[in-house]
Amino acid sequence: MLSSDKRPIGIFDSGVGGLSILKELRKQAPAENIVYFADSRYFPYGTRSVPEIRKRAFAVTHQLLKADAKLIVVACNTASAAALDDLRNVFDVPFIGIVPPVKPSVTKSLSKKIAILATSGTLEGDLYRDVVAKNGSDVVISNIVSEDLITLVETGELQSPLLSQMIQKVLGKEISNGVDTVVLGCTHYELISEAIENQFPNVNVCGASAAVARQTCAVIKENQCGKLDDQVGMVRFFTSHDQDHFMAIILKLGFAESYD
Repeated sequence: MLSSDKRPIGIFDSGVGGLSILKELRKQAPAENIVYFADSRYFPYGTRSVPEIRKRAFAVTHQLLKADAKLIVVACNTASAAALDDLRNVFDVPFIGIVPPVKPSVTKSLSKKIAILATSGTLEGDLYRDVVAKNGSDVVISNIVSEDLITLVETGELQSPLLSQMIQKVLGKEISNGVDTVVLGCTHYELISEAIENQFPNVNVCGASAAVARQTCAVIKENQCGKLDDQVGMVRFFTSHDQDHFMAIILKLGFAESYD
């Protein structure tokens, strides 16, 4: 008989973006305990060098292992591109990374024109290049970088009129030129997927958070380390910067009311 493993799932991102994956995990594995680390002092990762991102990924992993994480979700496309292989080579816990969901977007696109909304760090990484090489030969891909939009999401002010204006500025031209599918290549963008869908109702919006959560559940099953009771798991939040400020942001985003 399997024993229940109450150790938490570790999740990290440079800020609030990884909350999109946390939300999906709460749906798919509600009993699991979770510890979320926002490396807010170094936000955003997308503008930093690969060596610096790798250094931060290792530092945050050490913090999550101190919290007894049984596996770690690198809930950031940029950090996955920069550090995922190295993390797996060094640490003796499973790691789940994230890449832009190009394959499902190609299937959904009728115009065969898609836009990848991501950071420069993601778009320049080997993980992204490999995914495009395998799945993107039949489509025209527009790569779009908007650090300003990521920064707006990080403030938690998703009701700001600036959000719709910025979405229009970032995506409007490509969509008017025939793009019918937008790939969210940064977890921060997944927190505004509904706003993008509302602004462009005829456009497919593809994120990876649900798939990453499914993969996490599969890894838990494979490693026989699930929390095998019906009690809803606890979520703990940590940050490398101002804890009170971070908790205020996630309250704005609607994530902290029921978490300890």
